[in-house]
Amino acid sequence: MTFLDGLLAPFQYDFMQRAFVAALVVGALCSTLGTYVVLRKLSFIGDGLAHASFAGIAIAYLRGANFWLGATIATVVTALGIGFVHRRARVSLDTAIGVLFTAAFALGIFLMSRSTRATVDLQSYLFGNILGVSPYDLAMVVGLGLICAVVVGALWRPLLYTSFDPVVAQAAGVRERFIDDALLVTIALTIIVSLQLVGIVLVAALLVTPAASAAQLTRRFVPMMLLSCAFGITSCVGGLYASFQLHAASGATIVLLATLLFLATLVSSSARRRRQSRSVAP
Repeated sequence: MTFLDGLLAPFQYDFMQRAFVAALVVGALCSTLGTYVVLRKLSFIGDGLAHASFAGIAIAYLRGANFWLGATIATVVTALGIGFVHRRARVSLDTAIGVLFTAAFALGIFLMSRSTRATVDLQSYLFGNILGVSPYDLAMVVGLGLICAVVVGALWRPLLYTSFDPVVAQAAGVRERFIDDALLVTIALTIIVSLQLVGIVLVAALLVTPAASAAQLTRRFVPMMLLSCAFGITSCVGGLYASFQLHAASGATIVLLATLLFLATLVSSSARRRRQSRSVAP
């Protein structure tokens, strides 16, 4: 086998081709939504909604229903519940997230603990199994990804205004409650799309890390989103390729590559600030 054959080896398999398409979609989608997550300081919500999906997955598993449907319903209901509790009970957003996601996750564990059936199928949702993406799973990933992209595109300006200055946005007539709920539901769908890739345990990293890396390099919104998208795609596609070559877990490799990119941007940003400080020093 030549060196070029070794480089192209992953693309010879159908399951790897599907995995790379899924990685491309998820990397772009998570990093785009992650820009809003980082700007709004909602880093906790990715982990929260990912764990909340376990209740829907457990119910679907026990009832013999569709995993995608169960996870989607549980995650969307939890996302809307977080917004409702935050507004009506007037508790902080992180408190609402903490209460509801732990309750949903506990419900999933409670239901599974009462079942005598094997739980092997649930492991892929906990830790991810992108290599097992079927044509049906890929169609669901692309379909949900397109829905999220349409929502973000349609609500571009309201999302931008409410992310930077919600008070001014509300004074300008923007329906802040509707925009917040739409963002929560879109994040929930994005998490569902990502579960097959990295699983419940690591999905929050894809929402936060690429956008956090971009925030180290720029504070302008559009460049930040573009950089975040580039980091997300690089992490997912590059991590998947590296996991094939290294015979390692794909989800963990993807997250580790995203973290390495964050550390690199952090070092670059710190060095740039030091140079700027020295240039303005008397």
